[in-house]
Amino acid sequence: MTLAQGHLGPRIRWAFSDRLAVDGVPSSAPPYDAFNVADHVGDDPDRVRAHRDALAAAVGVEGHRLVSMAPVHGNDVGEVGAPQPEPVPEVDALVTRVPGIALLTVAADCVPVLLGDSDAGVVAVVHAGWRGIASDVVGSTLTSMVDLGADPARIRAVVGPAVCGLCYDVPRERYDQVVAIAPSAASVARDGAYGLDLRAAAVDRLRGAGAHVTLHGGCTQESDALYSFRRDRLTGRHGGVVSLEPEQS
Repeated sequence: MTLAQGHLGPRIRWAFSDRLAVDGVPSSAPPYDAFNVADHVGDDPDRVRAHRDALAAAVGVEGHRLVSMAPVHGNDVGEVGAPQPEPVPEVDALVTRVPGIALLTVAADCVPVLLGDSDAGVVAVVHAGWRGIASDVVGSTLTSMVDLGADPARIRAVVGPAVCGLCYDVPRERYDQVVAIAPSAASVARDGAYGLDLRAAAVDRLRGAGAHVTLHGGCTQESDALYSFRRDRLTGRHGGVVSLEPEQS
């Protein structure tokens, strides 16, 4: 885990992992090697738990207070009110106002997004594949944050690694479906086929709403340090977490 981490304003911490091993943390065996944080791909549950604990610790949270989701490539958002051991089912985004909870999103080509409004005390994570971009999961998450008191102009976001438009060749029908909703996703793949740049679409949607956006990481398919389902098929997932720190008394 080559950790990237930072703050989305006061009280909000974020971190992204990659797939590289960490000293002192047991590694997953092939094909999940070495720092898989997904619990749905067939990896050893104890290894996954150790990796999640280490990632949660990077944002100052104990592992049992990390909350994940079970994405279905839609646009539903789950509001988290307390720690829970099981993933929030059938959502592609999570939002909370509760301090001391780490929200987790995992990916291996799809776009992971971490968001926060420190003034409102609201944080969120998004998992955005092509269906999520087409159904505006990023916009749904922004709406959920606003419902909890966030202001789009105060929201800060970091968009993590994903497959790039040069590597993501798609059928014409899928290209047309996504680009009709998110024109900034339009790309040409390296082989001259229709391509989709989902990260560009996510960034454009966020900035169009007024959010401040930074990017972390590159193309998952091009980097051996990242998991890529398109490249490897049976593989693990890297992850991103965000947490809201308690107010100082």
